[in-house]
Amino acid sequence: MADSEQDASDRTEDPTQRRLDQAIERGDVVKSQEVNAWFVIAAATLALLAFSNSMSSGLTTTFRGLMANSYAIPLDGGGVMRLFQQLGVEIAAVMAVPFLLLVLASIFGNVIQHRLVWSFEGLKPNLSKLSPAAGLKRMFSLQALANFIKGLLKLGIVGAIMMALLWPQRYKLESLIGMDPIAVAVLSKTLSLELMGAVVAVLALIAAADYLFQYRQWYEKQKMSLKEIRDEYKETDGDPKIKAKIRQLRQSRMRKRMMAAVPTATVVITNPTHFAVALKYDRGMTAPVCVAKGQDVIALKMREIAAKNSVPVVENPPLARALYATVEIDQEINPEHYKAVAEVIGHIMRLGGGRATAH
Repeated sequence: MADSEQDASDRTEDPTQRRLDQAIERGDVVKSQEVNAWFVIAAATLALLAFSNSMSSGLTTTFRGLMANSYAIPLDGGGVMRLFQQLGVEIAAVMAVPFLLLVLASIFGNVIQHRLVWSFEGLKPNLSKLSPAAGLKRMFSLQALANFIKGLLKLGIVGAIMMALLWPQRYKLESLIGMDPIAVAVLSKTLSLELMGAVVAVLALIAAADYLFQYRQWYEKQKMSLKEIRDEYKETDGDPKIKAKIRQLRQSRMRKRMMAAVPTATVVITNPTHFAVALKYDRGMTAPVCVAKGQDVIALKMREIAAKNSVPVVENPPLARALYATVEIDQEINPEHYKAVAEVIGHIMRLGGGRATAH
């Protein structure tokens, strides 16, 4: 118990999207029963408003025919069975559309809260659910308290609505016994629609508040500890130490390849020590290509290699900075630098293409 409480207290970080997706995949989703109840009650109100006349007419026809032909109904076992089967089919035909509307409303009440999830996680045996301590913890949890308060609130609100709507009609209700059945049906429908409409309006607010509460509870349950975030990062993006090592190896290989390419360069343009860019240009090429570039220590190393291999080194700070920032290894220089680089290479060629260092 103490370990679980400690684990919960360590989960202070917002969950990652991967954590939320995993929770949904295993069937752990946000679900408010109040939202489902609201859709069902709203659908029932709509069905009463739209289909009450057709339902009452159909049922009246069915039972009127039953009463009119009651003398011809066989009383043997098979006849009674056939009678109930026929009644069941006729009643089902009358109630089919309203019942389908209620079923669709119940399904939509779930779908609107979360996407459809097919998970068998909830069917797996879980011995922790049989634990008396866990059961007591659930009974006295914040969720249980919220459900209790919510139930009292709904009961009080619905009772208040019924009292507010029915109390002014109390004299009419007292005289229902002596009223015509059609008038009773009309009054009952009117009062039912008023009552259900008011309940739907109020329960909409309760359903919205409950959904926000359930979402917050679910989100808090998905929170992660710093260790869990690090572990997930390692699973998805790899160990940072290994990635850093790979990055170092790549940089080391690139430096070696650049240093090996410096002797083949036509010129090394420097700043004079902070930046160095080695360019290669042969007749027939559309533009000079950067074969190596570096900063600080690498730039100094490139100057040393260039000097050993008689590669001209030209100090041109603005050009060196511009080339370093805009050109990558094995790429041609940008057109805006053609003129400046052409002047440097032309100067070297006028010197006879020698490999002596030029300043």
